Amino acid sequence: MKTKILIVDDSAYTRQLIKEMLEKDASLEVVGIASNGRDAMAKTLRLEPDIITLDFEMPEMDGLAFLRWLMIQRPTPVIMVSSYNDSKTVFKTLELGAVDFIAKPTRRASIELQSIGKDLVQKVKGIKNIRMDILSKNLELLGRDEPAINAGREESAIQAVAVGSSTGGPAALQIILTRLGPDFQAAMFISQHMPRGFTEPLSERLNKLSPLNVREAKEGDPVEAGTALICPGGYHLGLEARGAKRIVRLKEGKLSDKYVPSVDYMMRSVADNFGANSMGVILTGMGNDGRKGMLEIKTKGGYTIAESEQSAVVFGMPGEAIKAGAAEAVLPLSEVPAEIMRLVNKKRN
Repeated sequence: MKTKILIVDDSAYTRQLIKEMLEKDASLEVVGIASNGRDAMAKTLRLEPDIITLDFEMPEMDGLAFLRWLMIQRPTPVIMVSSYNDSKTVFKTLELGAVDFIAKPTRRASIELQSIGKDLVQKVKGIKNIRMDILSKNLELLGRDEPAINAGREESAIQAVAVGSSTGGPAALQIILTRLGPDFQAAMFISQHMPRGFTEPLSERLNKLSPLNVREAKEGDPVEAGTALICPGGYHLGLEARGAKRIVRLKEGKLSDKYVPSVDYMMRSVADNFGANSMGVILTGMGNDGRKGMLEIKTKGGYTIAESEQSAVVFGMPGEAIKAGAAEAVLPLSEVPAEIMRLVNKKRN
């Protein structure tokens, strides 16, 4: 049975382009198009799509208003179609229940459009069986104002924490980073599958909400305890030793790379630099990125955590790590922050 898709966008050019991209895959079917939120409401109820692609700015009813209605009346997986100018709005839609987003296609070089089309098809096929009930529970966690976890100051055993995520990741990262205490004593590195232009507003948003210093990583950044560095979209994050200290080294991604940023690349580098004093955390996302990196951290004596199927919006990445035997702990998202704090602040033997 084909996956039914509804395209919602006020641009006739974008609607047609997305339709052409999706229908190149025989398993996907565009059952309808809508030019605004009101039109989308009627077609959602009539056509009962499996997935919706949604624009932000539309006449009569915009994307945010439609998304609020949808998650109450007929919860459906939504992929936001966003331009770089909309990047800060993206994270609001993810809090409202959108599952993922892609960069809005424009009249650019064909090779870039092909990349967007490939990404869109992968996302649609990856989330067609998403558990909307799990997504709703995670959104409830976002709305809870829980105190950060303090674990006391001792000489830390874990000095570096590498976190990887993809679809559903921004919300999961927010849940974790807002619950880590101000006495967090390790450096944190984050690779979230995200295109250029979106990781900086993500880091700015998380920095306002978290007791940690969260920012987008830059070439040559020093590795510091209490700081979370998010790999910029379009790059891979690695580390390099400079005497007793370590710095960030960024490597530009290629169109041939399967995952950008690569969780495996980051975790391997963390394992190489910190060995038994490293921790790997793999969260929601499709595919298998992070499986090899988690194994590398575990092999070198570090500690590894995978999000459980109970809470993962998409169980692909954590599921692959678990099947490979790379996860020492398998926990629902709500328990991950406390486990991170327990190990980071555990007294060194």
